[in-house]
Amino acid sequence: MAARMKMTSLLPRNLSVIIRPVQHRDLDGIDRLTKESFAAYTPKGASVASKQVQGLRRWFGFLKFLSWFPNPLQYRFCAYVAEQGRTLLGMVKVSPFNRTRSTWRVDRVMLDRATDNLGIGSQLLRHCFESILEARTWILEVNINDKEALALYRQNGFQRLAEMTYWEITPELLAELGKSEPDLPNLLPVSNADAQLLYQLDTASMPPLMRQVFDRQTQDFKTSLFGTLTDAIKQWLSKTEVVSGYVFEPQRKAAIGYFQISLDRKGQEPYVATLMVHPAYTWLYPELLSQLARIAQDFPKQVLQLASADYQPEGEEYLEQIGANRIEHTLVMSRSVWHKVRESKFVSLEGIQLPEMLQGLQPARKPIPGGMSWVPTQQMVPDRSVPNNLSCSNSSVEAQRPPESADAEQE
Repeated sequence: MAARMKMTSLLPRNLSVIIRPVQHRDLDGIDRLTKESFAAYTPKGASVASKQVQGLRRWFGFLKFLSWFPNPLQYRFCAYVAEQGRTLLGMVKVSPFNRTRSTWRVDRVMLDRATDNLGIGSQLLRHCFESILEARTWILEVNINDKEALALYRQNGFQRLAEMTYWEITPELLAELGKSEPDLPNLLPVSNADAQLLYQLDTASMPPLMRQVFDRQTQDFKTSLFGTLTDAIKQWLSKTEVVSGYVFEPQRKAAIGYFQISLDRKGQEPYVATLMVHPAYTWLYPELLSQLARIAQDFPKQVLQLASADYQPEGEEYLEQIGANRIEHTLVMSRSVWHKVRESKFVSLEGIQLPEMLQGLQPARKPIPGGMSWVPTQQMVPDRSVPNNLSCSNSSVEAQRPPESADAEQE
């Protein structure tokens, strides 16, 4: 570590930092950044990052080829690196969050500990903001204890959107939950025909601000034929199985609950579940968790991980009540397009001074106040004598005189 810091400090200071897409020769540097970056200090971030680096080494050529032309996997791996003098200083990975690509997600920012984290990280983020023009909003998720990452994101315009808590349920607790029979009479499997129902459930289960930032549409809950084949191949290679379902309310003709669980057939990886419940049907949390526990009984014993948001307090209260363990607390942050508009203008609106801009419309002298009376007064007749030099045009002058009043004739 000391030798690398010394080598970094010996780099010429006049070398500029270059931001470019990831190449194959950067894989060793990315592996080093993954192990030393602040993103790997959380347990969840370390495990996910190490898996992604291993998969990147295996499929880098194929993913790079897919990024050259439009296809469903074009943005499967969209990343940029910061390089100075053939030394890798950092990397950022981004991906579209919805089908319309109006919202993008900052998946990971990895920086060398020996460099200026705020400076290099800001350059990487701003390069993404400027190069991906279709992005209207940016979101990310960061651990609340990662102060360096929080400082970096807040410096670049990200603000708090919501708080997420990740829970872990032990196999013993799962076996106990699976003993009760869930009361779910209208539990149905998920298909593309149910996309509208799931979209309405997703809209009702989150606050308006998050709904606006996520900008999900009905097509986000549909799976294309290519996506179905890709998921099937991925599950076959990773030896996993995904089970999903939703609860239908016949009277309202709406979906009131949804779950999805990813199960490892070998029992080597934790089971990961997703829950979505309508705010008016919070009694579904125990029933859905019992259903998840009964599904997990057919697989090897393993812990179950799931997340809850701060805008769904009933779910968090139930998880605390049954004795689930908190493993991580994260912060969801967003950055709107208005930051991009403000930063792209050379003259900001705050710098415009209206008195200076409208200086030509200011009065030349201070006006003198005068009285105004609404009582009619007698009109004064001015002297209408015409000089001798205007006698030739006297007739025209007489024609232009206004009619005199009767009082003036008497005088």
